Amino acid sequence: MILTYQIINISDLNNIDFTQVYETSAETIRKSVDETLFTIKWSTEPSFITDGTVTPVQTLSHQNCVTLMSTPEWEPNEE
Repeated sequence: MILTYQIINISDLNNIDFTQVYETSAETIRKSVDETLFTIKWSTEPSFITDGTVTPVQTLSHQNCVTLMSTPEWEPNEE
C-alpha cells in the first residue's frame, strides 16, 4: 500500500476528519516544532482535500516525509 503524506496548516486542524486518515485524533498528529504545521497520511484521498476544505501546504512521499521530519523545523532540540 502506498501512503501519501501531507503537511497541513494547524489552522485547518478542526477540518480534519480523522476517520479518513491514519492518525486517530488531534492528539496523535505530528506537529512542527513551532506548532504551525502538522502531518497527515492516507491511502485514499480524503474528502476534505478533494472538496477544497483543506489545502495542503505540501504533499510528500514516505521517504521525503522521513527526511523532513529529521530537520530542525520538525525535530525538537533535546539539549
